[in-house]
Amino acid sequence: MNTYEISVDGKTYKVEIASAVSTTSTPPAAGPIGEVAYRVRLNGHEVALSCLPTSESSLSVIVNGESFEVSCQPSGERLQVSIRGTIYECLVRDPRSLRTRKKAGIADSGEQKLAASMPGKVVRIIASVGDQIKTGQGILVIEAMKMQNEVRSPKDGQLKKLLVREGANVVAGEVLVIIE
Repeated sequence: MNTYEISVDGKTYKVEIASAVSTTSTPPAAGPIGEVAYRVRLNGHEVALSCLPTSESSLSVIVNGESFEVSCQPSGERLQVSIRGTIYECLVRDPRSLRTRKKAGIADSGEQKLAASMPGKVVRIIASVGDQIKTGQGILVIEAMKMQNEVRSPKDGQLKKLLVREGANVVAGEVLVIIE
């Protein structure tokens, strides 16, 4: 189960997401083709959730039987989420990455290799070799399980090497970029 801390309007929520079950290879009776169902706990309470991508940055989401159209746009270190015409500024923290960062001793100087946290496909390259990168700045986007995840820099520095190209499939742990 993956655990995240999500801050919305100054309030922090603990979200635990268990493995997804995709209906892409099951009969239509299980749900629309491409729909993904998740086992989710929000602050310790079970929530029934399924989603279906409707565009590159939008999802049709059903939470406990109620339907929402959700659009997400990165905004610096935050994520702007639009639901029913209301925009929410969200900050998503993955406590695992914070623990890993502390254990790895990520420093402000020296070389830093960024690896894929899960298997997926590189769908967009945001930065170029030689670019000056700020902490939290997006470098590339990986699509996994119909969701797009932006790989962000853990520190200020220069993008020294870009080891993948757009359209490439990557495996968990594969080094994607090197920042110095």
